Amino acid sequence: MFGQRRKAILVSAALATGAMLMTACQDTDSDKNTGAAPPPASAPAGQAGNAPTQPAASTTTGGNQSGGQSGGTTPAGKTSAGQGTTGGAGNDGSIGKCRTDDLQVTAIDATIGGDTNHTVAVTFKNIGHNCTMSGFAGVDLQTSAGPLSAKRTGAPAVPFTLKSDKSVSFGITYPANDSGGSGVRITGLQVTPPGETNSVTLRWPGTGSLPVTDGTGSPVDVGPIGSAGQGG
Repeated sequence: MFGQRRKAILVSAALATGAMLMTACQDTDSDKNTGAAPPPASAPAGQAGNAPTQPAASTTTGGNQSGGQSGGTTPAGKTSAGQGTTGGAGNDGSIGKCRTDDLQVTAIDATIGGDTNHTVAVTFKNIGHNCTMSGFAGVDLQTSAGPLSAKRTGAPAVPFTLKSDKSVSFGITYPANDSGGSGVRITGLQVTPPGETNSVTLRWPGTGSLPVTDGTGSPVDVGPIGSAGQGG
């Protein structure tokens, strides 16, 4: 009986081994018959499948690629018209007013014999760029009694251009001291060009004194620019 049992175990083992061999063979044949392809190789980094990478489209502004110069930009230091400022002209090409520093100021005695009043002529000579002038100059006499401002008489001058190296004059009139006394002594003349605040102090070229007044007003008059003629 023991022998029969051993024989049955050996037979069962043989049958199991055979079944396993048959299964392995079937799996191998199945792989061959299906023809399954190996997994695809990984695509190189930066590529999606086989599609080539396309360059990014350029952006243009004002006819130039972005990152370059923008269209229509005006170079530094120039106006939109390509012009800067030169000489005494403004940005719009206009001529500026005459400045004290650009004027040579002189004064002479211009009294004509027989006149009731005496006259001093003051001349502005333009030693700078062409400039404009109009109206009245400021005139103050320095006297022993203190400063004395001249009052304006006549119509104001219309604006005009005083060209470089040209001159224009105006007159100062004052009464003669016929009182027989010493009167008010004149020690100097202060002139301010029209529209300016900087003054020029000159030697007084006229007679040395004014008659004493009652203080009701200045006896000295100043005419508009050009009232004493315009020289070359």
